[in-house]
Amino acid sequence: MTDLTSFIAGLPKVELHVHHVGSASPRIVAELAARHEGSTPVPADPAALADYFAFRDFAHFIEIYLSVVDLVRDPEDVRILTYEVARELARQQVRYAELTLTPYSHVKRGIPAPAFCEAIEDARMRAEAELGIVLRWCFDIPGEAGLPAAEETLRIALDERPDGLISFGLGGPEIGVPRPQFKPYFDAARAAGLRSVPHAGETTGAETIWDALRELGAERIGHGISCVNDPALMAHLAERRIGMEVCPTSNVRTRAVATIDEHPLRQMVDAGLLVTVNSDDPPMFGTTLNDEYAVAARLLDCGPDGLAALARNAVTASFLPDPEKSRLTAEIDAYTATNA
Repeated sequence: MTDLTSFIAGLPKVELHVHHVGSASPRIVAELAARHEGSTPVPADPAALADYFAFRDFAHFIEIYLSVVDLVRDPEDVRILTYEVARELARQQVRYAELTLTPYSHVKRGIPAPAFCEAIEDARMRAEAELGIVLRWCFDIPGEAGLPAAEETLRIALDERPDGLISFGLGGPEIGVPRPQFKPYFDAARAAGLRSVPHAGETTGAETIWDALRELGAERIGHGISCVNDPALMAHLAERRIGMEVCPTSNVRTRAVATIDEHPLRQMVDAGLLVTVNSDDPPMFGTTLNDEYAVAARLLDCGPDGLAALARNAVTASFLPDPEKSRLTAEIDAYTATNA
């Protein structure tokens, strides 16, 4: 029998909740900070980034996150960052990832939307050819920037429509950013064939998740951990097989959950929810997707079979075509049969 760390390292995986800029490695962040020294608070020393990424609360996390976003200033920065994210995921045996991008943040900083989309598509195709990883895009609204950002994100999504784009999301803070105001933008995105994947119930209560389901037509929920406070919501999510994109270390690092032992992952799994494990902003939170599977193993007190079930959940909750889902599930099953 393979030890659990080795099993996780080789397990074929799908990543459904990982942010583009939030996945920039310390090396890439430090290189970008050095290029823009004098106009950024981000340290150019990779060793200093751990202290810089010590978040006091969710609002402080957003502030720091945006300072890193500000380092991405031209299409080549976008191309390099995107490819490096793919490389790191491929190292962890991620076969398929739906990467959340926030084009508004980059367009606002002077990168034209067509150039941004060309850069991510170049990186996507190169990553698939060279690394064997399939990437797809979720364009998300930065909630803190309000309805103008929603309008522009929708415009970019529909006017540019890069080949990898499959979904429409909503990120940023939830407190003070009600979900229902974004309904017209999600309606338009869904009418154009994009899937709905808003964040909800990360730092606010279950009502935010209900809003995401009822008003935004959510097909998956980003985080959604506050669902455990509403039995009716838990039953609804389980019955409808709504994918839950759970990111345990992220929730602790942003102070959404006090300690990892208090994380509600087990309650969600025990309630029969379609739970997936994800890394969110891995270098910022000092984690990787492999680390998150190890955290899940501890919280769920499970071994290889339980971890393989989580990997299969991610395939099920993904927006892959059914033949690709079947192929990936078969790969997970074969690996588990050999290594569990």
